[in-house]
Amino acid sequence: MLTYDLTHNGDTPLYEYLYRCIKEDITGENLIAGQKLPSKRTFAKNLGVSVITVENAYEQLIAEGYIYSVPKSGYFVMELNKTFEQPEEVKEQTKENEIIPAEIEEEQYIADFASNQTPHDLFPFGSWAKVIREVLNDSRIQLMTNSPWGGVLALRESIAKYLKEFRGMNVVPEQIIIGAGTEYLYGQLIKLLGTDKSYAVENPGYGKISKIYNSYKVACSYIDMDKDGIIVDELEKKKVDIMHISPSHHFPTGIVMPISRRYELLGWAAKSDKRYIIEDDYDSELRLSGQPIPTLQSIDVSDKVIYMNTFTKTLASTVRIGYMVLPKPLLKRYIDKLSFYSCTVSNFEQYTLARFMEEGGFEKHINRMRNHYHKKRDLILNSIEKSRLKKHVQISGQEAGVHFLMQIDTKLSDEDFVGAAKKRGVKLAPLSTYYYENQEMVQHTFVINYSSIPLDRIEEVVEIISAIVDNASSDVNG
Repeated sequence: MLTYDLTHNGDTPLYEYLYRCIKEDITGENLIAGQKLPSKRTFAKNLGVSVITVENAYEQLIAEGYIYSVPKSGYFVMELNKTFEQPEEVKEQTKENEIIPAEIEEEQYIADFASNQTPHDLFPFGSWAKVIREVLNDSRIQLMTNSPWGGVLALRESIAKYLKEFRGMNVVPEQIIIGAGTEYLYGQLIKLLGTDKSYAVENPGYGKISKIYNSYKVACSYIDMDKDGIIVDELEKKKVDIMHISPSHHFPTGIVMPISRRYELLGWAAKSDKRYIIEDDYDSELRLSGQPIPTLQSIDVSDKVIYMNTFTKTLASTVRIGYMVLPKPLLKRYIDKLSFYSCTVSNFEQYTLARFMEEGGFEKHINRMRNHYHKKRDLILNSIEKSRLKKHVQISGQEAGVHFLMQIDTKLSDEDFVGAAKKRGVKLAPLSTYYYENQEMVQHTFVINYSSIPLDRIEEVVEIISAIVDNASSDVNG
């Protein structure tokens, strides 16, 4: 008679412990295919447990396919197909990847100029919490109602109003599609416009954008830039259909595309039905000097511009809410082709953000952010101006947003300079790393993203960079 010692079950329920024992014997081939198991009543009596305990164990084994029952005959061991053999290369990969760390510990820096993290103390926790409470009290039914495919109407209306008042864009809420960050929306656009189209990004540019396009296996070209932005003639040469640009504040160069180049680009798009421009307006709200630059979408009369923006730059990098504004002809195509996709942002976040904007909280927050970054930028520039680093650097692009370029007069390679800074607790990002081609042409220029730099460490950081330059000069002279 089959038997087990169930006194070793510990905190495990008896039926589960019995199920595990039988399962182990089946997989270990102590119980062979076709072998009959004891009846529930006989087995229960032998083990000293209730019939229901045995019944529950058997039912779990049947559900997982380890045993089967035959009416009026009893329970039998199922034949297991264990002939599958992993290829050797898979086995090796499995061995290599047996231990996967749950989290990679990030290095700590005095200053990280490569990061675009929003400082936690800038997030409006107090007013945001107030709005959340209001939404929970006033919008319970809406919160528990499935969001429309394009996002809740209240948020789309708030965004449309904001775009009209602050970006000069006349759009209707229906044109606005909400998504969990622009990265998700890029994927939706590829599905909408087609994988058979030729896409292009700026060179240099934000590397993740091209990675997203490449992950969808679409053709992706790199378009060189001059002082006014992308060179439009290259679009014809490379037979581009979809151009992805940031005309109001290019990352990482800070170039603002002038109106003449914008009209030239719109002219290129208007020549073909399949051509479109994706306008990535990622940080237009954070322009520190003068009025915001008008969008390309606002001067588009041919319905060729798809406008995209995100709240990750203005609220926090962890607030994954982005949106795009589709030209009306494309909107109909989106509805026909992609409206079966559910909105990827929770109702809680959408209604909270909608009310935050409606009550003026977003505008106040933006003004606070601008003042903070303006002060931080001025402190950095003044600190450089007063230091011995002044005679070794040239600053450009400091007006457009929360980063600028710093060209350093040094004999060190970009790699060596970054390494020397890292040893002293400063993380730098060379401009050359943002190029897909011709990196060697832009040595000794660094992207200074100062959004997350502590105010009280600015002078210390400037001194560190000065010391690296001095040491490199003395090594050469020596």
